[in-house]
Amino acid sequence: MTLPLSFPLITDPYFYAVTIPAVLLLGVSKSGFGAGFGSLAVPMMALAVTVPEAAAILMPVLLLMDLLGLAAFRKDFDLNLLKFLIPCGLVGIVIGALLFKLLDARTVAGLVGVFTLAFLAQRLLFPPKPDSAPPPKWLGALLTATSGFTSFVAHAGGPPISAYVIPLRLSPLKFTATMAFFFFVINLAKWIPYGWLGLLDTRNMATSLVLLPIAPIGVWIGVLMARRINPLLFYRLLYLGMFLTGTKLVWDALR
Repeated sequence: MTLPLSFPLITDPYFYAVTIPAVLLLGVSKSGFGAGFGSLAVPMMALAVTVPEAAAILMPVLLLMDLLGLAAFRKDFDLNLLKFLIPCGLVGIVIGALLFKLLDARTVAGLVGVFTLAFLAQRLLFPPKPDSAPPPKWLGALLTATSGFTSFVAHAGGPPISAYVIPLRLSPLKFTATMAFFFFVINLAKWIPYGWLGLLDTRNMATSLVLLPIAPIGVWIGVLMARRINPLLFYRLLYLGMFLTGTKLVWDALR
């Protein structure tokens, strides 16, 4: 007797209508705009599924995007900066894993959104002078740990770390490469605690496999933009991404 094979996955068309654009934005973010638009992915998907489920579904997609991003920017990252950022980000992941079941995902999203909009307002209303000093290391450590924490909870680690790295005035290529390497390590570190929390079930992973072919398209678009875009336009688009992200996260928290 042959048992019928089943391949459980999400089949709701509405889920894919909101998720495919989210994955494309995430791919552009992973390769072209660091962390601006990418933080919109989970809030967009949360229109159709829960935040933890959306975060779990994106795990294999993120892994593929991270590998593609590393291949494209493997010679352009700032190694000294990464030596400082990665340990701080891992601390945030540990905190997120320990507190995950106690947290309201919408509250965390709202806090990230408020922080993002506050940083953006400060940058636009009080722009730094050309000779202004970079942010202090203690602030960088706090923001990067926050990035690891919010990345674990909702893949929304971009805005906090951007608040530290943007004022360092890296070139668009070095900024993108450094963020690509940082989030590769952070996302890789999330697999064990996500499994421990029971988020990597068969249904989520099967759905993720269906979405994998879309990932290279977003990454390819982002790579082209990062290598050809004017630095001034690059940061304006990054700020636009942060504004949309912050607004969406605050809206989700208040609904």
